[in-house]
Amino acid sequence: MKKRYRKMQRKVNGKIREISEGGVLLELPLRVAEIIGSLPQLIREMAQETGILLMLAAMNSECVRIAGPKHSKNPSRMANWWGSDLRPVYYDKQAVIIDRPRLRGKDKKEIPLATYEAFRDPQCMRESVLKNMVLGISSRDYEEAVSGFLKGYGIKKSSVSRHFVKATAEQMRGFLERDLSDLDLAAIFIDGIEFKGHLLVVAMGLDKGGRKHILGLCQGATENAEVCKSLLEDMDRRGLNADKDYLFVLDGAKALRSAVARMFGEKTLVQRCQAHKRRNVLKHLPENHQSAVDARISAAYKMTDYNEARKSLDLTVRYLEKLNPDAASSLKEGLEETLTVHKLGITGLLRKTLATTNPLESCFSVVRTTTGRVKRWQGGDMVQRWAVAALLRAEKKFKRVKGYRELPKLAAVLQHKSLDRKEAAA
Repeated sequence: MKKRYRKMQRKVNGKIREISEGGVLLELPLRVAEIIGSLPQLIREMAQETGILLMLAAMNSECVRIAGPKHSKNPSRMANWWGSDLRPVYYDKQAVIIDRPRLRGKDKKEIPLATYEAFRDPQCMRESVLKNMVLGISSRDYEEAVSGFLKGYGIKKSSVSRHFVKATAEQMRGFLERDLSDLDLAAIFIDGIEFKGHLLVVAMGLDKGGRKHILGLCQGATENAEVCKSLLEDMDRRGLNADKDYLFVLDGAKALRSAVARMFGEKTLVQRCQAHKRRNVLKHLPENHQSAVDARISAAYKMTDYNEARKSLDLTVRYLEKLNPDAASSLKEGLEETLTVHKLGITGLLRKTLATTNPLESCFSVVRTTTGRVKRWQGGDMVQRWAVAALLRAEKKFKRVKGYRELPKLAAVLQHKSLDRKEAAA
């Protein structure tokens, strides 16, 4: 019987690696005494070191395939083993130095290894930097945060910054080209967030299953009609069906309301944010009257019946006309659209969800927390990149909105409205 001899290579660290056709076998020594005392840490270190050994095994396997086994005689070989050198690869959130093998061809030039090129791809590093910086690790602290890796030497602040810029730029390009045609939306929330002298208008969609999606973002000096119109046109370009009927939940800005009317028609269903309305009214009042007036407005919005809610708000308007005419004017402005969900007959938790832009405000809190660590802003591009990174981070944690089981009622209202509009056009 012909014996099959294993082709073994022993490294200086004592680990034995077997490279055979179609697979790699790693043999790692375990010291029982150390396992008893520090099992979790030992397993982690072994997992890290095993990853490095797998990288080396893959490179050596490629070398064997190209040049044949090391030290074997083969006159027809097209390449020769050419020693090794210390080079970095990216593994487990940082750069790691390995002793990578080298090959030289008959032309005396080095043959590049596909496996090494794959492992030195900085894309995985960019993804790690993006995630960790969004989560709160600054570029100055990044090296310390990852320096515990076996054989790792971390990366410097300047390198982290370059990786983050490239990662967020790629992420922003992908976000701004998102296809929206597959989304079956029932409502669209639009609001603006301002920080560091820049204003971003953000749109978030609510599909008929109760799931939220960040739809788009547009940057401007102020929340004017042109900025809002650009946002809506960009969403239309990427597949949002402008012929469908949606419930728009807006923050109350006149420019935003005007842009929605121009794009989707004057009869589009709009719910003005009740929370914004209450805050705007209270700004006109002295502190000793704010609590009482806010309680009256809040109680009216909590009423189930539209007629009762409208009657209560009209009484509050008349009360404010004597107390502060400007506060009364603020409450009257767009008052009817703050009761859209009441007129549609939407009740319970879904009405609470659709009555304000709070579902979008929760995303803004993530943006403010993330960008709050930035000390120096270098223009609008940096603001937009950070905002997109934070919004997408928030989107990953989205849950179904409260009251999503009642969304078929809203979908039925929107469908009926769409049929009426088509009949009127015919």
